[in-house]
Formats: sequence, structure tokens, C-alpha cells
Amino acid sequence: MANSHLKLPIQYLRGIGPKKANILKKIGIQTVKDALYYFPSHYEDRRNKKDIFEIKPGEFVSITGNIVQITEIKTKTNLSIIEVVVSDGTGYLKAKWFNQNYLKKIFRQKQKIKLFGRVQLDHWSSSLEILNPDYELEPFSFSENYDILPIYRLTEGITQKQLQSIILSALSYALPFIEEYLPTEIRQRTKLPLLNEALKSIHFPPSNTEIRDLNEKTTIYHKRVSFDELFLLQLGIISLKFGRTSQKGISFNPEGKLLKAFLQKLPFSLTKAQQRVIKEILSDMKKPTPMNRLLQGDVGSGKTVVAVAAMLSAVECGYQAALMAPTEILAEQHYLNILSLLKGLPINIVIHTSTHNKYINLISSGVANIIIGTHALIEENLKFYRLGLVVIDEQHRFGVIQRAMLRKKGFNPDTLIMTATPIPRTLALTVYGDLDYSLIDEMPKGRVPVLTEIIEPENKKIIYKIIQEEINSGGQVYVVYPLIEESENLDLKSATQGYEGLRRIFPNYRVGLLHGKMPPKQREQIMKQFRSGEIQILVCTTVVEVGVDVPNATLMIITHAERFGLAQLHQLRGRVGRGQRPSKCILLPYKLTEEAKLRLKAIVNYNDGFKIAEEDMKIRGPGEIFGVKQSGIPDLKVADLLRDQSLLEIAKTEAEFLLRKDISFKEYPKLKEAFEEFWADRMEIFMTA
Repeated sequence: MANSHLKLPIQYLRGIGPKKANILKKIGIQTVKDALYYFPSHYEDRRNKKDIFEIKPGEFVSITGNIVQITEIKTKTNLSIIEVVVSDGTGYLKAKWFNQNYLKKIFRQKQKIKLFGRVQLDHWSSSLEILNPDYELEPFSFSENYDILPIYRLTEGITQKQLQSIILSALSYALPFIEEYLPTEIRQRTKLPLLNEALKSIHFPPSNTEIRDLNEKTTIYHKRVSFDELFLLQLGIISLKFGRTSQKGISFNPEGKLLKAFLQKLPFSLTKAQQRVIKEILSDMKKPTPMNRLLQGDVGSGKTVVAVAAMLSAVECGYQAALMAPTEILAEQHYLNILSLLKGLPINIVIHTSTHNKYINLISSGVANIIIGTHALIEENLKFYRLGLVVIDEQHRFGVIQRAMLRKKGFNPDTLIMTATPIPRTLALTVYGDLDYSLIDEMPKGRVPVLTEIIEPENKKIIYKIIQEEINSGGQVYVVYPLIEESENLDLKSATQGYEGLRRIFPNYRVGLLHGKMPPKQREQIMKQFRSGEIQILVCTTVVEVGVDVPNATLMIITHAERFGLAQLHQLRGRVGRGQRPSKCILLPYKLTEEAKLRLKAIVNYNDGFKIAEEDMKIRGPGEIFGVKQSGIPDLKVADLLRDQSLLEIAKTEAEFLLRKDISFKEYPKLKEAFEEFWADRMEIFMTA
């Protein structure tokens, strides 16, 4: 694209000026290019042109005729109606506009007019009429040339006709300057139109275009612009991957003594999936290039054991391994869990968070072999002795740049990223396209699906009965309250009130309270008491969402369930059903929106994380899920990861093929320019990776 012309501020286009430019700014149009990429939300089909004598009630029609009569009618309720009778020589048609008095000054007898709208029967006179139709007076600027009209999202101070006119002048001005940057061979293989043709036709489609395809954004023109976004996105993600595979890393080649000792002392056998994934990771670690692998497994599938196997291999080769978790409580859980898993082995494990920071010297001197912490691990004052492996838990909460910063703490260390958030394949290709992929697709033997049901607040007493039955039969109970940052105090209060209430209702049981504001030592103590069975009911905020493992906990009650996302509900439910006993999850919603109803229905119907993730994408759209916005990838303005799955696959293949041939875009200077513009705010990723 010839940038200077497209970067022209919109106010300098003929007929716009500063006042209109200020209004356009509200909808994100500041330059000519912004106008070109401000696409219609839907389209109006005006191809059904008819003579008045052949129209029928219920039809959407386009009529051209002359005004033969103009009347203003005032109703008893002071409503003003402007009524115009139009004739085209074959019959008469009434058009009525309500409370639009200014039309009296616009309409004139014998004026030629075009009307577009739905025809209906006037029950008083049995004649045909159109209410509040769109109209155009001669000269017909749009409808003379365009049978399908773009309809845009508006803001106060601008009409549909004005915006259509502005976009048309932006197109007329810019089309000669739009440079084609997609390589010819890719365009030919994908059978996509030229960019200038695509942009023009998205705004003002040819008259033979299917209206349904236009409204669903699946025309060849929409596909071209979606493909561009996905292709530029994949070029960036695959460049990151290629850049890393050309780096020199650490080749880990342990004898495997530590790993063998660890596996022998485990009180359970690994699943086939765990064995396969450990093999994939260890073979990656042997390579002389840095490993960059995503480990995905549903809640409770045993990812921690796999991560520990990788850590032990690094430690046996004389390197340190660091595990970064998104919250302090999760870091503490990992620390206690790994400490107990490795009991008896000659390994020094320390924790480093903003409150646990006593071991800086042990980390920098190399005495600490395994370091578990939060983002405090990437702070400047912390130096590692010899960092060889980085494990990142719940990656969707960390941006690409944070990942890169932790890697810089060592000399191109291997990276293993774990997530229990099920990611549909299309999203994995997008957000994690720079990673190799391992999947634990098997649950440990004996894991029973958790029965999930919704109980309305008015039936709350049933829940107390269920709690009593569960504890009497030897189980333990979580009662979870939401925690939303903006109203943290309010939520803590509700958790505290819930805790007090349950203590009153169940005076014979031990009730505990756990939340993120407690001092770490107190949290550790409470979790220890819950694990040992000393506490029967644990009232908590979402600190238990990930990683907490209490096999005897068999009942999860989620209060204000409507305030949780689907992935969060699935994570929380995964805290129960970890032992042999059948488990239950009860959702207690208070204020149900339509979207919340869909979420709760999905969690009741499905236990499979992947199915839940796909439902989530349908309900919320992929952009809101798994922190795509925080993941470091540019926003997608046109492409839709659900709708454009097959296009994404093609974009990935084409990007890989091009980069293998020409990673620095020497042959494609225009594509390089478009690539740098697309990734503009995030080019630092390419520098730090």
C-alpha cells in the first residue's frame, strides 16, 4: 500500500472538514485507510424493483415514481404524520413518516422519488402503504449505481447516507493508490481477488452478489480481507518459531537416574498419554535448539507430574528449572505439591514470590535446583545461576513478552507451557502457533465424571441437606464465592458472610475460610487442615480455581455461578472428583442473563473441556477467550476464528511455505511493509524472543 495517501487525515477529503472528522473519530475513522476498513455491519437488498401495480403486502420493494400529493396529519395525541402519495403510471402508493416534520420542506409536488421498504395494507382504506421508508430524491447518487447498499454502525451526528457518501469518496480517492502486497502465486493458489477490488466490493458489492453471503461475511471479497489478517498473523507467529529453531540452545542428555527414582516412588502408574508426552518432551530437550512446547491437558489429567519429569532431566544435567504460576496461591500449591512428590530425592526446591523472597541467594548461587514462583521470577533483581528449563503454568494469563523476559534469564533455556484451559484447534493455531504441541488426552484411571446441576436460590435449603449428607458419608465440601477485582471488598465480605452463615448452620462441622488477602502462612495452614480432613467445609474465593488437589473433596458449590466464565467454571469443577468417590458440583445462580443461561447449560451438559471451549467460543467469540487480547497477538478486525477455520489453515500453510523460502521478505518488500504495519505495536516481541 502506498501509505502516505492512505494515511491522509479524513478531514482533508472533499466535503468532510474538521467538524465531521471529529464525529468520525468516535467510530474509529481518522484516516482514509480507517474509512476503507470500516466495513458494513450488514447490507440492504434493493434489487426487488417493481411497478406499483404488481406489489403485494409483506414484500420489501424498491419503487420509483413522482410525488402527486403531500399531506401533514396531526393525531389527537399530537403525533405528526407526513403522508406522500407516489405514482409511477401503473398505480398509487402511500408513504408515511412519523414525527419527521422537516420532510415538509424537502418534498415537492412532481418530484421524482425512490422509496425502499416493506409494503403493508392500510386497514382503514384497504390501500397499500409503506411506513417510514428509506427515500432518495433525484439525482439518485447511490441507488442509480448500487442495488445493494452497505449499512454501517453509526454514531450521533451522522446519518447512514452521509457515511455511505464519505466511504464512497474515500474509495474513489484511495483505490488508485492501493498497492497489492499479497504475492501473485499465493493469490492464484487461493483464488482470491485483488485487494482494491475486494475493498471496493465489500462496501459496494456487484449486483449479482448473494445477499446472504454478504450478511454472513463469506463473499470472496470478505475472504480476501480475512485471509490477509490471518496470513499476516501467521507470518509473525511462524517467524517467532523459525527464529527460535535457528538459535543454539541446551542439549539435555541425562542418564535418567533422577527420573527413574521419581517414577518408582509415585503411588500410581502414569497413563499412556503421560508416558507419550514425557517421551516427546525429553526428546525435544535433547535437541541443540531451544524447546518451545505447549502441554495441554484437561483439569486433573496429570500435567504437573509431566512437568516434574522435565525439570528433573534439566536438574540432572546441572541446570536449574523454574516454574512460573499466575497467582501466589497457585505458586504455593505447586510448591507444596512438588515438595511432596520429590520427598526423599536430593533436590533443593524453593519458592519465590513478592511475599516469599528469602531465597534469592540460593537461586543466584545455584544451591536451589527447582524454583517455583509468580511473575516475581522475571524481576530484574533476581539472577539465576544456570537456568535451563522454564515451565509456565496457565499460559493464557501471561503475555508473549513476559514469556520472552523469563527466557532471557538464562541462555536460550527450554520452555514448557502448561494449560488446563482447553483450546479449540483454531485458537491453538493462532495464539500458540509458535509452539510445538503435546496433548494429554486421557484421564487417570478411576476419575469419575462430576455430576453438575443448577439449584435456584429459593431452593437453597436443599443445598444444606446435600452438604450434610456429603460430610456424613465422609466427603468434604468447597463453597466458592466469586472475586472480581473492581469489587474485591464486596466479594470478600460476601465470602466472609457465607463463612459465618455456614458456621451457624453447621455448628458440629469445622468450617474454614480461604482468600487471596490472607498472609501466605495462614493460607498454607488452612489448606493443610483441609487436605488432612480437619476442615470439612472450605469457604473460599477463586484461589482454588487451579492446582489445588484434595482427593477427598467431593462436593463443589459455586455461588453466583452466573458471574464466572465457562473455562473458570470447568476449572473449579475440576477440583472435585479427584478421588474414587462420586462427586457433585452445584451451581447457585442469582441473576441470569441470556448469555449466563447458555454458559450454565453448557457446563451442566458437558464434562469434556474441548467441547466446553467450543461452546464458549460460540457464546462469547474467540477474542474474549483465553486472554487472546493479552497474548501479544494483534487484534483481528475482520477475520473470525470460528467462521474462518479453513482459511486459517490455508494462511498457516502459505505463511510457512513463504518463510522457508524467504524469511527476511527480500523478494516481497510490499508484503514486508504490510507485515510491519500489522505487527507495529508488537515488533518488540521479535526483538526479545
